[in-house]
Amino acid sequence: MVDRLANSEANTRRISIVENCFGAAGQPLTIPGRVLIGEGVLTKLCRKKPKARQFFLFNDILVYGNIVIQKKKYNKQHIIPLENVTIDSIQDEGDLRNGWLIKTPTKSFAVYAATATEKSEWMNHINKCVSDLLSKSGKTPSNEHAAVWVPDSEASVCMRCQKAKFTPVNRRHHCRKCGFVVCGPCSEKRFLLPSQSSKPVRICDFCYDLLSTGEMTACQSTRSDSYSQSPKSSLNDVSDDDDDEDSSD
Repeated sequence: MVDRLANSEANTRRISIVENCFGAAGQPLTIPGRVLIGEGVLTKLCRKKPKARQFFLFNDILVYGNIVIQKKKYNKQHIIPLENVTIDSIQDEGDLRNGWLIKTPTKSFAVYAATATEKSEWMNHINKCVSDLLSKSGKTPSNEHAAVWVPDSEASVCMRCQKAKFTPVNRRHHCRKCGFVVCGPCSEKRFLLPSQSSKPVRICDFCYDLLSTGEMTACQSTRSDSYSQSPKSSLNDVSDDDDDEDSSD
């Protein structure tokens, strides 16, 4: 089906509409062989709170952006190569239901669909696209992924020292290795994580010690296992206050 749609006028027109919705700030999306599989609004768990984002699934990439005008205009486009993607289901908890993790070496995050059926369809389509890509390229699935950031609302005190309380003055930071919310004194060091940035990034003291001694696997937070166990209320090279979209994330 994908091969049949690849060079069809209908597919070309649909992709062109998506490009136009992102405007001049978005990257061109039309290339030979690319097919738009589906689209829809998912709730992305951002640093500050869950936010609606428009997602587009192609046969080789996943694209998402902020909704400016529904079905007409989006900004802050993000493009994720599907070859690097793995996904894991998340257990329902409270108001956050029908979710799964999207994990890549550079960035990982949680999204939630409106219904269980929608979640199943998204996950099945993503897995099929990834499987087809890896089959064609002969590559193996990525076994390295960035940590999913713990939302700010889940930590009133530093998750490492368990002492420092967060206030407007004592700001929250995120360790780029484990994704924990930590205070400034517990995350003063930086370490080069090539999959996330070309420059050293902020990490917590715990992860720094493990990375420095070569015990990297112990440092990697298994968020797919621990994510659903943490209380819920609500990388590219990013600044301490930013997620991937804006300073409010």
